[in-house]
Parts: sequence; C-alpha cells; structure tokens
Amino acid sequence: MSDTAYPIDLDSIRGAFPPGIEAPPLLVDFAAWLEGRPWGSVGCFSLQGQFSDSAPIVDGSPLRDRFSLFMRLPDGSAVGGWYGAGLDRDNPPIVGLGSEGDYELLAPSLDGLLTKLTSQQFDKAWSDLKPHEEVESQTVELAQWLAGRLAGEAAAPEDGASVLPDFRGFVEKWSRDREDYWANHRLMAELGWRLAAHLPKSKNPWDRTRFEIAIVGSQYQARVLTRGPQPFEEASAIESLLRDLREEMRRAQPELGLWYVMNFGLYADGRIMPSFEYDLRPTIDGEPARLSEAKADLARAPRPERWVPKWLAAC
Repeated sequence: MSDTAYPIDLDSIRGAFPPGIEAPPLLVDFAAWLEGRPWGSVGCFSLQGQFSDSAPIVDGSPLRDRFSLFMRLPDGSAVGGWYGAGLDRDNPPIVGLGSEGDYELLAPSLDGLLTKLTSQQFDKAWSDLKPHEEVESQTVELAQWLAGRLAGEAAAPEDGASVLPDFRGFVEKWSRDREDYWANHRLMAELGWRLAAHLPKSKNPWDRTRFEIAIVGSQYQARVLTRGPQPFEEASAIESLLRDLREEMRRAQPELGLWYVMNFGLYADGRIMPSFEYDLRPTIDGEPARLSEAKADLARAPRPERWVPKWLAAC
C-alpha cells in the first residue's frame, strides 16, 4: 500500500469551484506538498474535484454553486467548501457529505481542516481522514509545513465554528424539500400515470422500476432497466413530456444548461424520484451522442466555461 501515491487532479479541483471563485493558494500548495507521498500517510483520500451532482446528497445538481468539493474518501464521501447563506465566500467552512448520511461541518476553514489532519481530530464517521494504520504517518511533517506556510497570515478565529449555520440541518431540509418538490411535480405525476403499466408488482415502498432517458439536441432515447436496458412501448409517448421538463429546468436554473441524462425510479405508490446528469456524453442507439447536437444545446443554453464538459469543450 505504501507504494501508492495520493491521486491528485488539480484541473478537476479548479473546475469544482463555483464560477468566479478560484481554488485557494493554500489548497494548491497542499496538493504540491502531498504529491508523491504514500497514500494514507496523512489520511485516506484523493484530492479530486467533483460537482454536488454526484455527491451523496439528494438531487444535488442545483447546489453546484454552493460547494467546492475537492476531496474524495474511499467510501464515496466528499469533503469541500460550503458557500451557504451569509458565509465567507473567500474562506468558507469545510464540510463533509457522508455516503452513509453523515453530514458534518468538519472545520471552520481550509487551514482548520489541514490542522485537524495533523492532529487526527476526526470521529468514527470520518476516520478515513486519519492516517492509515499500515502506513507510516506524516502528520508531523504536514504540521511543520503548515506552520511555515501559514506564518505571517492572519489566523482564522478559533470560535468561528460557534457562529456557523447548522450544516446537517441545511442538508436535511434540502433533502425533504426536494423529495416533496418532485413528489408534487405536475410533470412527474403525469409521467407516473403514463408509465403505470411498469409499477413494481410488489407493494414494498422501496421497490421501484428504474428508467434511463437520454436527450441531446434532437436525439432521444428511453430505456427501462429490466435485465439490462430495454426499449419500452410508452417511450415515444413520453418524449414531449420529458423535453418540457428539460426546458422548465433550464428556465429555473439557466446556468446549469440542459441535462443529457435523466435517471428515475418509479415506486409502487406512483412516486418518481429523478436524478440528472449534465456532464456525461450519453450513448444513443449504440453510438455516442452527436457533438453537433450537444453544441446546439450549448448554444441555446450556455453554461459557465468551467461547467462545460471536457468532451464538449474540446470541440
């Protein structure tokens, strides 16, 4: 294990910050310090950026501009800055989005997080932020580097955490609100009615039939995920409904642009919970979606430069 260095992807980290906010020099310098060191020597993580879309939070796409997620843990948890209401956008608190539902404010600032790494002050839910027991710890070296790096800089107030908002409360409220939003959405209700033939046979509330929709420009594909992706009879009848949803979402949050893939589960009670993919280039009829169609979508619904997918920006 000690032969494995920390995975570091600065480009993805820079892209994960909200438009208009750059990755702080301390984070970039920490990445340089960490490069080549044994994985696990100051914690079990990779320095890689990701959007809230793929983080463990309900319907995370609309929250892209509220987070800068720059660290991933082995269990799928994510760590990064939180740009909540009234918080310092230049030095936000650092939060954890846990894969098992642990949502915690980990430190009042980035230097606070790095300081906690040196002192290994993490509880059981966040034990991956401690050095791995099979790797020689380098937290003392990190502490020495951090002390030199922060020398002369204004220290963050020690009592900063006491005045910060309740992060867990924010996430729990967001989750409830989004579940209610989709449960009462008129287009979701109509979609559930049109797909009634696919309701799960069991009445267990957690049982669902899963669907995957791809729309890129004029291209469209709908599949039900039963023993692999399969076409289904109602696919053409629901296309206009799904395109209406796509346009409604674009109007509600234009900076996100247009989604390319929608995954959703149809539950036994007719409820639908969707998730959306804004970056993946889908496969339609066995071929990658046409770039000309994706470019037409981008022209009609432009995004901030750092939110344009790499496969499309390369064009």
